[in-house]
Formats: sequence, C-alpha cells, structure tokens
Amino acid sequence: MLKFDPTLYTDKPAPHNRLPKEMAVYDLLDRLAIPYLRVDHDVTATIEDCHEIDKLLGISICKNLFLCNRQKTNYYLLMMPGEKPFKTKDLSAQIGSARLSFGDAEAMEQYLDLTPGSVTVLALMHDPEQHVRLLIDRDVLQHEYIGCHPCINTSSLRIKTADILEKFLPQVGHTPTIVDL
Repeated sequence: MLKFDPTLYTDKPAPHNRLPKEMAVYDLLDRLAIPYLRVDHDVTATIEDCHEIDKLLGISICKNLFLCNRQKTNYYLLMMPGEKPFKTKDLSAQIGSARLSFGDAEAMEQYLDLTPGSVTVLALMHDPEQHVRLLIDRDVLQHEYIGCHPCINTSSLRIKTADILEKFLPQVGHTPTIVDL
C-alpha cells in the first residue's frame, strides 16, 4: 500500500533530500506565479499507485506517456485521462507518424531529465530545443486541474490546466498538439 503524508502544501519543500531538478520545477512555478497544491508520497510507478493521491488532491488521473516513432527520431509526451485506453493506431494516424512505441529510458533522460515513472509535462522545461512534441488528449482540457509530478515520482502537484497552457508552456517554448483518443 502506498504511504503518503496527507498534508497538502502550497509551497516548495525545503531543499534537503530533494533533487535539483525537482527544486527547479518549484522555482519556475514560483517565478511564473503559478499556484499549486503538493503532496509527498512513496514512489508511484503506475496509475494505480496514484488513485489515493489524486483523491486527496481532488483531481482525475492524468496518464503521461513518453513515446517515439519506430526510427527513434521523433519523441512525444502524451497527456491523456488515466482511465482511457491507449490505442497506438488512433494516435499515429492523427499525428502523421508511423508506428509508435514507448520511448526508452536513455532518451527520456537525455531530452527530459527524467527517469521512468516520473513522466510529466513539467519536464518540458528541460527541453529548450523541442526534441519532444507535446500531445494532449482533448478530454484532459475539460478538467480545471492537471495532476503531475515535479520531475520525480515522490511528490504530486495539482495545477490549473489554464496555468499550464497559458503560462508554463509559452515560457518553456512548447505548443501542444490536441488529439482525440
């Protein structure tokens, strides 16, 4: 069973025992005046691990997938509702890419400074050269809030969807492609 502190925080944690990439997320959110709720917890490696956290934060699960084409020349970060099934064929047709698969850990580290299980829209701050294309399922945009990790899967954040779209993404130079899955 997942262990977590049920305390909701509205500010960044003290930097001891935190990775610099996590602290960089909080610093950027603060600079952009993007408020968030934070909860700390054990490692969450699957959507199932996130259910209790999402209830506490009052959000719906958002699945974040790191994908690539067969040739490993194009990379994608897909945000979609957690309970929605992922059908590669449907997405491939919409983005004009031949067969998609999950991107490997090395590319995830290289382009987003992430490890598996920590995929998050916030990692786009580490991709100034736009190697990774952001794809957002239209249903995600129907929710007031997005839940995501701060580049490490031992904390979760609740952030307004509008703040991600209107403040964060323009700051990090990424424009989402909206898809229907």
